[in-house]
Amino acid sequence: MKSSITFSLLLILAMSSTVCMASDNLQVGFYRQTCPSAERIVRNAVNRAVSQNPGLGAGLIRMHFHDCFVRGCDASILLDSTPGSQAEKDHPANFPSIRGYEIIDEAKAELESQCPNTVSCADIVAFAARDSASKLGGINYAVQSGRKDGTISNINDPTGNIPRPIFNLQQLEENFARKNLSLEEMVVLSGAHSIGVTHCSAFNETQPQYPSLDPTLANVLRGRCPYPAVDVNNDPTVPLDFVTPNKLDNLYYKNLQHNRALLTSDQALMATPATVQMVRNFGSQGGVWANKFANAMVHMGSIEVLTGTQGQIRRNCRVVNSY
Repeated sequence: MKSSITFSLLLILAMSSTVCMASDNLQVGFYRQTCPSAERIVRNAVNRAVSQNPGLGAGLIRMHFHDCFVRGCDASILLDSTPGSQAEKDHPANFPSIRGYEIIDEAKAELESQCPNTVSCADIVAFAARDSASKLGGINYAVQSGRKDGTISNINDPTGNIPRPIFNLQQLEENFARKNLSLEEMVVLSGAHSIGVTHCSAFNETQPQYPSLDPTLANVLRGRCPYPAVDVNNDPTVPLDFVTPNKLDNLYYKNLQHNRALLTSDQALMATPATVQMVRNFGSQGGVWANKFANAMVHMGSIEVLTGTQGQIRRNCRVVNSY
């Protein structure tokens, strides 16, 4: 099985490298001439950080997802709030759950030192998500780049764009469809919840007694996530996957089949025969899921991108260029 997974992933890389232009004018190897070390610099920053704290890899993958679902993949999630203007990173869907901003800052600083005003923050986010998937799951794919950075970030924008953890299947499907992502891609990308953590508040209110969960897991959660909360200012976190929390793998789909999903939006994938069949297939065929995850990440990374004369290349990912 391992050899077949490797072959399939190499095939994806080979196919990607032969395609010069990608959808929406993105291109594999966009910085080959202007900043040859760009992807290596980002990869090294990600590997250093994730080696010390695997949770940061989950944060970087989630950052890419949340960025692309709001105004497209334009790095608007990186912009800091300013007096009188709150940015989307401070929306409850992003704060405090999105992590890894300091890794983007580190990579950007080195890139500006070696290749000033060349590599966009949006591309750094896409590279960092790919490198996290490689580090935590051995999932490798070629990233199409050439994105420009947006100049607008509004705290209200994530509302209605970022799927909520209490969504049912219909709401999830509609949400992803608005971003031109298929039902299968939605199921595939949900597999990213095999890593990282969630706050107890994301599921505690909807399942205070955990009636539908696996009894053993429910007992663990009762101890980790008191209900009602003892302290409203204390919102503990728990792993989304208690077995392999730091490994991006297909155990997520096996957990769904055994009622071990913490979030309503995850367990919703067991609501229809079509999605149940996908869950079963991915749970039994890790290589198939890994290949589809790579393809879905590439597709997601092309959502409403800014290219060419659109947008800008921020010198500091947290601030719009003033010129």
